[in-house]
Amino acid sequence: MLLKDEVGMLQRVPLFSGIEPAKLKLLAFTSDRVNYNAGEILFRQGDEADAAYVILSGRADILVDSDNGSIKVAELMPNSIVGEIAILCNSSRTATVRAASQLEALRIRKDHFLRLLKEFPEMTIEILRVLADRLSSTTADLIDARTA
Repeated sequence: MLLKDEVGMLQRVPLFSGIEPAKLKLLAFTSDRVNYNAGEILFRQGDEADAAYVILSGRADILVDSDNGSIKVAELMPNSIVGEIAILCNSSRTATVRAASQLEALRIRKDHFLRLLKEFPEMTIEILRVLADRLSSTTADLIDARTA
């Protein structure tokens, strides 16, 4: 795939949609394209956070460990980003991500991701929005689970 195609894909990710193409080109150039077969693990809950992943094609499941085994809490589709929370919090992974189908992703190393946030405050604001939406959704799910 050509660099300009990767830039086009990154522009479809809401987190990166406001970033100028020249900067996205640099991000794409410094990122790694990775492929996974269905069932392969991108990262495990508890792992050190060293990168975020943009799903280019395919699907992935987000799984969390519980006393009853792994629970699927979400599904990732193309143009999704995953792994950014652990990078931002400088913590270990909060979930396992497993390819649900043949999957292609762009692996963005932690140092490159953090540099983008410093250079583009609008991206930082968008990440805050995404995280707030996730927290709101999780809170609503917990309320539903407790009242059921």
